[in-house]
Amino acid sequence: MNEPRKLNVGVLGCGPISQAAHLEACARARNADLYAICDVAPDLLDKMNAKFAPARAYSDYDAMLADPNLDAVVIGIADQFHVPMAEKAIRAGKHVLVEKPLGVTIEECEALEALVRRTDRVLQVGNMKRFDPGIAYARRFIREEMGEMLALKAWYCDSTYRYEVTENVMPILAASEAALKPEGNPKLDKQRYFMMTHGSHLVDTARYLGGEIESVQAWHAQRFGAYNWLCTVEFASGIAGQLDLTVAVRMDWHEGFEVYGEHGSVVAKTYNPWLFKASDVEVFSARDGEYRRPLGADAHFYRLQLEGFADAILRGAPQIGATVADGTRNLRAMVAIARSAESGRKVRLDEVGGAV
Repeated sequence: MNEPRKLNVGVLGCGPISQAAHLEACARARNADLYAICDVAPDLLDKMNAKFAPARAYSDYDAMLADPNLDAVVIGIADQFHVPMAEKAIRAGKHVLVEKPLGVTIEECEALEALVRRTDRVLQVGNMKRFDPGIAYARRFIREEMGEMLALKAWYCDSTYRYEVTENVMPILAASEAALKPEGNPKLDKQRYFMMTHGSHLVDTARYLGGEIESVQAWHAQRFGAYNWLCTVEFASGIAGQLDLTVAVRMDWHEGFEVYGEHGSVVAKTYNPWLFKASDVEVFSARDGEYRRPLGADAHFYRLQLEGFADAILRGAPQIGATVADGTRNLRAMVAIARSAESGRKVRLDEVGGAV
């Protein structure tokens, strides 16, 4: 389908996530163009410019934001830079798709949320699993057919074989000594890094399917280089849920969810995202006594995510992706899980502040 107008997108950051996901998503999108790229590392900028041939290549972010032909930016850089760079873009009048997690502290996310509310700009957080066709189908069934929810269980268990898989399916990534890095090395604190990187997916999926989370009771264990969080959550609807975040299981990638309801149930298996394979979802409807399994043939989540972002801007379509408010609430849930695991008590989300 030919789009009457395409969104001119600039990608901030030519590092791993942009190379593996965002640049290609822009190149493939039906309603967006890769108009510009920006990175402080000249070698990365040159390589991505040669590969993707955008209209503009910038080494200065402010200069890219000043380009009147630029409509929106995709922010694919370190977590610590997400909020400041998103604020700059919003103030420059640009729409923003920012990688998850939205930020590193609740307070900075709330400030960004307040800024976005004062504008007509769209800010979407890169929780791309919302665009997994299987998960989208599960959500429609839950909302339209399942009736009242009884319970939800969800798990995200990274695999010790992750890199054996991804090194075969991801593009070969270019690195640079000139890449801009945050102070210190946040990835050294693995307990915090795993919660922020992987927990953001688990929490968003739980909220996307089950609604707002009010409180959590969490336990954390660390053994033989593996990290595990088991968490009981209370949703605003009054139902309970169970979340399992494990990095890494000694088995294949293990991710999915089960939802039990008044008129049916949902069981799902989710795959490593770089396989671009939709979740296997099976729903049972008590109304007709039948199981159903959709085929999610198109499962380039990052392209679908960008197209949904562009549709919200260009056509006023409903924003399917995570909003700035979702990003803040996801971080609040992760902070609450961390606080509960530390204290051994139930923690309400409205009690917490700070960082994981």
